[in-house]
Amino acid sequence: MMRLGEWMDIAGFRELFPPLIEDSPPVYLDNACMTLRPQSVIDAVQHYYARNPSCAGRSVHRWGMSISQTVSRTRRKLADHIGAKDAREVIFTPNATHSINQVAAGLNWKRGDVVITSDREHNSNLVPWLQQSPSGVKLQTVKSSDDNRFDLEAFEEACANAGDALRVVSLVHVGNLDGVEIPIDEATKVAHDYGAIVHVDGAQSTPHMPIDIEKLGCDLFSFSLHKMLGPTGVGALWGREEILSQLEPICAGGGTVETATAEQYSLRSIPDRLEGGLGHYAGICGTEAALDLLAEYNMQDFAEQEVRLNRIMSEGIRHLPGVEIIGPQDAALRGGICSIMLENLDIQNVGILMDEVGKVFVRSGLHCVNQWFDARGIEDGSLRASAYAYNTEEEARVFVDTFGEIIDGLTGG
Repeated sequence: MMRLGEWMDIAGFRELFPPLIEDSPPVYLDNACMTLRPQSVIDAVQHYYARNPSCAGRSVHRWGMSISQTVSRTRRKLADHIGAKDAREVIFTPNATHSINQVAAGLNWKRGDVVITSDREHNSNLVPWLQQSPSGVKLQTVKSSDDNRFDLEAFEEACANAGDALRVVSLVHVGNLDGVEIPIDEATKVAHDYGAIVHVDGAQSTPHMPIDIEKLGCDLFSFSLHKMLGPTGVGALWGREEILSQLEPICAGGGTVETATAEQYSLRSIPDRLEGGLGHYAGICGTEAALDLLAEYNMQDFAEQEVRLNRIMSEGIRHLPGVEIIGPQDAALRGGICSIMLENLDIQNVGILMDEVGKVFVRSGLHCVNQWFDARGIEDGSLRASAYAYNTEEEARVFVDTFGEIIDGLTGG
């Protein structure tokens, strides 16, 4: 297993990614949206279409058997990556959004059931629960502390107030808004004391840190591969068999069916039960390549490298006029995310200028965390720089210099 940062040649890691070996590559700091893809992932996707274009679990010719084996291997590797023991409990989905919708729409709700989330959730871990309101489901959100850290005491109080009505707790593991981690293991213990099912949105944690499902103690866990070197269009839902087996599929037919007549049907067991329609086999091939590469590294080293870069970015801009970094002052509590609010400046314009002036790619806007900004009366959101393990300290300093030059120019500093 290779090491990063002080122990590994970052330049060698960067050479695996085609966009980073071009002449004058951009400073890509939009990794919370999606990471870049290594050549091995691109090759795996192309190989499927060019050499092995077939259906898993259906055709018994050599191409079909080959892709069936790939799906099985990749499912096992996904389970290993998150510390899951039973690969059958890993469901392929298009993305984490689909995974969460499958849980929210697939549960058998009772009128008066309560769902608890935080006030920093991605829309994908908010709206699917709100959509259950016609069934009488009530959504409650727990307010974070002033520096956006999870308020465990307020959470415990919310669970106690919900009492026997508490059905589901659904929390983001690491916020895409600010990089702040929720102590899922502690929250899970509280929620389970009230008999709740615990779902975790792991889209922003799985790509950047070690994940151990058993230690987290949750019941369901969603994530996306496009944020962890894999192709777009592939996600996963892990869950305990007894819960997954009770979910009603939101996409039925095809391989989900065990028997069917004109009058009735029965569904297969997991994972087939929840994988309706033809799978994204090219994406699954690319996913295997991404997981093979990640398996060569220690994910804790990824996390530490990203914090090093965030420290450079945060400390380099904190003093600038009108700048407020969302979340705790300590970059170690924000992972690789530096999310910046600007006073009296157009966020979108600054994002465009970052590209035009320094070829620095960041994201500007609400980052799909509309409720957090709405509660504060902020309409244009923030500017978010998000690092990954292939980013360098030099790139972090280019971000600082470019951002500083733009702010000085716009404010007359």
